[in-house]
Amino acid sequence: MSTTTTAPRRPPTAAEAELAVQARQAPVRSQGYWAGVWKRLRRDPVTIACALILLLMALAIVFAPLLAPHDPYQGSMLRRLRAIGTPGYPLGTDELGRDMLTRLLYGGRLSWFMGILPVAIAFVVGTALGVLAGYAGGKVNMAIMRVTDVFYAFPSVLLAVAISGALGAGILNAILALTLVFIPPIIRVAESVTTGVRSLDFVDAARASGAGAFTVVRVHVLGNVLGPIFVYATSLISVSMILASGLSFLGLGTRPPEPEWGLMLNTLRTAIYVQPWVAVLPGACIFVTSICFNLLSDGLRQAMDVKA
Repeated sequence: MSTTTTAPRRPPTAAEAELAVQARQAPVRSQGYWAGVWKRLRRDPVTIACALILLLMALAIVFAPLLAPHDPYQGSMLRRLRAIGTPGYPLGTDELGRDMLTRLLYGGRLSWFMGILPVAIAFVVGTALGVLAGYAGGKVNMAIMRVTDVFYAFPSVLLAVAISGALGAGILNAILALTLVFIPPIIRVAESVTTGVRSLDFVDAARASGAGAFTVVRVHVLGNVLGPIFVYATSLISVSMILASGLSFLGLGTRPPEPEWGLMLNTLRTAIYVQPWVAVLPGACIFVTSICFNLLSDGLRQAMDVKA
């Protein structure tokens, strides 16, 4: 009967022992940038609550045909200005006897569309021009930024009213006016962050390696400037929604009988002494949406700040 003997294990060297200690102390996996952003967002209950409110509102206006109990255009003078809580009309009726809940659901479509689309277009155009100005510098920067300064000579509200008034009333003209108002501030932000990134070491190394300007901008610059620009553009959505509602209130945006929160606020202003709670519903929708977009933008800015 044979027996096997096991050779005694040699004690680990000092270097191996140090590596073992470091391996035990090392994290299981390194945390990426976006994982850190999500972790900081989860610790911010205000931002999460605002995101949930905006998500519920977005779902409600998208599925308005399924949720709306009545037709948004049909009413009856026999049931005009019914109070909130009226059977069959949970949010009352407007000055023409149309269901307010239905009008608010369908009106959110136009209000959100007129609030988000101008900022989205301005984000694309402003980012392109701002990155070009910041990276090229020199005369290109001078030309783009001086034209941008011309728009800063006028308050945004007056500029939007003037452009929309010159183009004429209508949804498309209002969107164009708002887009022209928001392009200059996005250009300024994009130019500022691009100028800071352009002088960093990894951009100089990419240029020294023979990469062209387009490649450097696409690969190395855009990835570092899109975050701040996007957060700033998010903060402009609330301003855009208020300005769009203001244009509709003045008769320069949506036209009757289309449901839109700003236009509804205008048509219901005469009923403020008869049914005040019904009359303020469109304004409450504009207020809540704008506040949620503002707080969401602040939360995103803090979460994307690596120094936070």
